[in-house]
Amino acid sequence: MVDVKLPYWLGGIAVVLAATAFVRDPYIGSVANLIAIGALTAVSLRFVMLMGELNFATAAFVGIGAYTTGATLTILNWPFLLALLAGGVMAGLVSIIFGYITLRTKGPYFLLIGFAFTEAVRILYSKSITLGGTSGMIGIFPPMILEGWMPTFIVAVAALLIFGLYALERSDFGKILTAIRDNENVARTVGLNILLVKIACFATASAAAGMAGSLHAFANNVISPGDFSFLVAAFALAYVKVGGEGSIIGPLLGTALLVVLGSYALGLGGGEHIFYGAAIVLAVLLLPHGVTGLISGKRPQAGGGH
Repeated sequence: MVDVKLPYWLGGIAVVLAATAFVRDPYIGSVANLIAIGALTAVSLRFVMLMGELNFATAAFVGIGAYTTGATLTILNWPFLLALLAGGVMAGLVSIIFGYITLRTKGPYFLLIGFAFTEAVRILYSKSITLGGTSGMIGIFPPMILEGWMPTFIVAVAALLIFGLYALERSDFGKILTAIRDNENVARTVGLNILLVKIACFATASAAAGMAGSLHAFANNVISPGDFSFLVAAFALAYVKVGGEGSIIGPLLGTALLVVLGSYALGLGGGEHIFYGAAIVLAVLLLPHGVTGLISGKRPQAGGGH
């Protein structure tokens, strides 16, 4: 049986949920939302890194999830939970098609295709009158029963999905992904269908990214094409690199650290981007293996080619 350190996860999740439940300040709640959604996005990006690829299409699938949820709720009048799940399902389905076509490429070629796909999807949103065009979609509200409890709900859903990705990483499937990353040809010689495994990995991560988009839509009530540019993937990568990619804890720490710094930097006016960018550069230069690498003193293993 795979050791997923369940007691530690349950304890950590319980502490975080209790904190969001007892802290009623709206600003702190919004920061908690940003951390939870950012962490889920970063963990989904790292999951694809397990097989040796950097997935900049993550941003596109976050957007697909958000717009699917917005459309099913405001246009089709679907119930809240169905609209929420629809984002993840749609992102997963689209990623299967995208992955089947693109996962035959590797490295920078796959990265650039993901970048181009993200921008193409973003432009599609801006040209679609049904989806609100450049103005975006409004009125994406959770049910009244969740009023005041939305940060707790978002953190709970994100934590559940992050734990699911962690459990997969610790399973035999995760070992297959790292084997493909280390030497794809050797993995092929033992009878593995490499493309099928890659698509499964990519679809799983993209569905999680789509759920992050769904949560983003309900957290903000408004979405627009500009919310889902390639910068979403760039920030997710920063969270992974600053926290450390050798462990799933890395993206969680990196997200919390950079989101808090980013929230502080909002008060600096025009210096916000300089402050945030400098924090990322210094962290990468001074902590090449991230915060978790500094704590453990070990060289990271996941996504070693990036």
